[in-house]
Amino acid sequence: MKTILIPITTLLLVACNAPVKNNENVEPDEGVRPVAIESVEETIPVTEDSAGVDAVTSATAMANHSSFNGKMIVPPQRHATVTLTMGGTVHTTSLLPGDYVKKGTVLVTLENPDFILLQQTYLDAHAQTEYLAAEYHRQERLSSQEAASQKRFQQSKADYLSMKSRLEAAAAQLTLLNVVPEDLLKNGIRPYLEIQSPLNGYIAGMPVNLGKYIPAGEPVCEVIDKGETLLCLTAYEKDLDDLTPGSRIRFRVNGMGEKTFDATLLSIGQEVDAVNRSLEIYARVKGNNERFRPGMYVTARVEKK
Repeated sequence: MKTILIPITTLLLVACNAPVKNNENVEPDEGVRPVAIESVEETIPVTEDSAGVDAVTSATAMANHSSFNGKMIVPPQRHATVTLTMGGTVHTTSLLPGDYVKKGTVLVTLENPDFILLQQTYLDAHAQTEYLAAEYHRQERLSSQEAASQKRFQQSKADYLSMKSRLEAAAAQLTLLNVVPEDLLKNGIRPYLEIQSPLNGYIAGMPVNLGKYIPAGEPVCEVIDKGETLLCLTAYEKDLDDLTPGSRIRFRVNGMGEKTFDATLLSIGQEVDAVNRSLEIYARVKGNNERFRPGMYVTARVEKK
């Protein structure tokens, strides 16, 4: 509690009760003397409200709350950027930004002759590996019976291992393209490369159209799973003493009126910005709201324990 000293000065003038005529000097009655009251300084206690006002920003801060600004995000595990490992020309697509897709849904199909050659390489290597494996084991048996030269045995072994590594390399490349190598042995070569969704979520940022060539490494779209929403808030060094993981957070979303939502403080950033001395804190939103979108602006209040 602060105490403010307010000086109060009271001056009391006592005049004669006789009337005073104009331009006439009147002497005071001997029985009546003017009385002078000395200044009295009185101490009046003033209790400051629980709210304080920032002298710079004029913002009001509650004594048991800390307020922050920030935006909504989703965890990295729920936000996927679909990037091509092999480029190609868009053959088909039927999706629009905002559509909901499940994991494994085909987003686009691409045309690329190199994709067909890769499948051919795998099938050829698979057939050659089977032949060279049989020849290698035959030479191994003959060598053990001293019915064949060691040189021929070593050559058959080298040929088999070389082809085997070629087969494994082709299989690994196909796996990166979401192609199961064993399916080629049953169904044959695929004419188009299918780009699939890596998770359940909503399509965002899909700048593709039929006939457009998309090079390797270029993103096709993004898939956002809103099953879990986080708040990314900006805090400052002076706020660190009031921040504890697990604290309750009440926040409002820009464009959603005065309605408030709940969140829980999850983690506190460990690096302070060298320019504005700020750091990021993260909170997990309780429940799920279909209107929430990553990037929405929020104002939040962290309740102190």
